[in-house]
Amino acid sequence: MTFPFEFKEQPERKSHGLRNFLTLIAALLVIAVAVVGVYVVNLSSTFDSAKKIAVEEVFPEETTRPAVAENKSQNILLMGSDKRGELSGDIDDAKGSRSDTMMVVHISSDRDSVHVMSIMRDSWVDIPGHGKAKMNAALAYGGVPLAVQTIEGLIGSRIDRIAIVDFEGFKGITNALGGVEVDNPVAFKSFEQGLNTLNGDEALQFVRERKSFADGDYQRVRNQQIYIKGVLRKILSAETLTNPVTINNLVSSMAPFLTVDSGFSSTYAGSLGFELRDIRMADMAFFTMPTLGTGMQGDQSVVNVDWDQVAVIKEHFIDDTLSKYEVPVRPAA
Repeated sequence: MTFPFEFKEQPERKSHGLRNFLTLIAALLVIAVAVVGVYVVNLSSTFDSAKKIAVEEVFPEETTRPAVAENKSQNILLMGSDKRGELSGDIDDAKGSRSDTMMVVHISSDRDSVHVMSIMRDSWVDIPGHGKAKMNAALAYGGVPLAVQTIEGLIGSRIDRIAIVDFEGFKGITNALGGVEVDNPVAFKSFEQGLNTLNGDEALQFVRERKSFADGDYQRVRNQQIYIKGVLRKILSAETLTNPVTINNLVSSMAPFLTVDSGFSSTYAGSLGFELRDIRMADMAFFTMPTLGTGMQGDQSVVNVDWDQVAVIKEHFIDDTLSKYEVPVRPAA
């Protein structure tokens, strides 16, 4: 069974996957905050004091990793924790859990574009040392280092920074923005087709629903992508970037629910943010690692990866040419 994919319209799947989207929002929020240079000094202490720093190593053995990119592009791995408010700074807490969604944010070497690739949690992939399994099993088998190693194998490129977001940060950032506007393509439950302004509770419902749709998780990931775009559009708007109270509320509401590697500091985020100061929505592209629909592996329902397309994507990651990649649009079965 195959469902259509459209470039810049695809995110990730499953209910807890919204936590990965929150991580993306948080990372790009810090970038957006950096645009407003006058606030960075005050906000840096808020960010650094509130976020959690992983006390365990989050990267795999160096001998197993791709080389550092000579072109100075950056890859940030964003993951969600299913600990529901319980993840501590000890990154080993994540081992044994399953990250329902993962995203790789690729920042081009010229800092002119940001590409976000979601990886569906049930993608049937090679987990180093464990054979074939669903993508989300990597975290359960070997914690964050194994998840990083698995993803680096898929993209052929190094993951430079890591952020994990906890569930409880969701409502705060939505409400701190004063609501998020989405253009809903398919009416369901209390959500009308067309423009809807969501508060924290409504946004949670919007990105989690799948049973109302004929193609289930595929429409859910589209809705999650729509929601993220709504959040980023609001963050990058003049009314937000020129309002120190809103920015402070955003950073304060999200930072306590972030666990990051030791290099993901306000200094790093502020420096990267300065480099990305001219980035706007038109410079960001979102897509899902291509699949060939669902299938079965024994008694497991899985998502079949389109390995031909993954090979193409891998080269684009390595060459820093994702702006030239076009995700194929597939007809519905």
